[in-house]
Amino acid sequence: MPELVVLSGKGGTGKTSIAACFAVLARQSIIVDCDVDAANLHLVLNPQIKEKYSFVGGLKAVIKDNDCIQCGQCEQNCRFDAIKDFQVNSMQCEGCAVCYYTCPAAAIELNDHISGEYYVSDSCYGTMVHGKLGIAEGNSGKLVAEIKKKARIAAGGQDLIIIDGPPGIGCPVVSSLVGADVALVVAEPTVSGVHDLIRVLELISKNNIEAAVCINKADLSAEQASVIRELCRQKQIAVIGEVKFDQAFVEALNLNLPLVKYDSDSVTTKNIEQMWANLLNIIKKYY
Repeated sequence: MPELVVLSGKGGTGKTSIAACFAVLARQSIIVDCDVDAANLHLVLNPQIKEKYSFVGGLKAVIKDNDCIQCGQCEQNCRFDAIKDFQVNSMQCEGCAVCYYTCPAAAIELNDHISGEYYVSDSCYGTMVHGKLGIAEGNSGKLVAEIKKKARIAAGGQDLIIIDGPPGIGCPVVSSLVGADVALVVAEPTVSGVHDLIRVLELISKNNIEAAVCINKADLSAEQASVIRELCRQKQIAVIGEVKFDQAFVEALNLNLPLVKYDSDSVTTKNIEQMWANLLNIIKKYY
C-alpha cells in the first residue's frame, strides 16, 4: 500500500492544485486531504460524504456549581486566564488539568472537547478521506493521524494513497509523513520558496522517506529555478518536472475542476501528465 504525500515548504506554491491533478491521473486511488487547518482539496474534487465522524482534540474544564466552594484557587492557578467568577471560558481553556488537580472540593471535571470533523467520501476519482478543524481549534497533528488511519482502512492494503499534506514543517506535516513512502515537494522559484524547500527536504530526510521535487510557476524566476535544480542535484533528489505559471489553474478552480479535467490538451496538462509518469516510476518501487 504505497503512500505518496504532496508537500510544500510554504503556502501558495500550488500544492493542492498539483495533488488534485494527480488524483485524476491516478484513476481510483485513495485521496487524502491532510491540510486540515485550511482544507480545500474538496473544492475541486467535489466529494459526496458517506461517513462523518467527530474529532475529539482534547479536554476542557467544567466547574460543577453545586460542588464549588468558591475558594478561588482554580482562578489563581490557571496560567491561561480561562477562569473568572467561577466560570470556565472554553475558548481559553487548554485542558491542562491544573484546576482539576488543585481544586480542594473536587468540583472540576474534564470533558472531551470536539475540535472538528472528518469524513469518508465518494468522488469521481476514488474514495476521499478529509476533515476540518473548527475555528481557533488546535491539535491538527492528531486529526491528521485519525484521517490517515481511516484512509489505510479504505485502501485495504492494495490501493495507492495520495495525500495532500499541509505546508511548512510543523506537527501536522510530521504526522502526514508517518508511514509515507514518497514525498513530493512542490516548490516555487522564489527566495522564500527556496529557503522553505530546504527546510522541508531536511524534515523528509530525517524521516527516511524518498523525496522528489517539482517546480511550479517555474518561469517566475529563472535564477531561483536554477538554484532549486542545483540544490536537488547536490542532494541527489529527482526534479520530476516543471510547470510554468498558467492562469488556467485559476479558471479551473473557479469551475471546481482540476486543471487536467478543465483543459486536457494544454501544454501545462501535458507537463503534469509527464510529471505523474515520472513520479509513478519512483512509486512503483514500493508496490
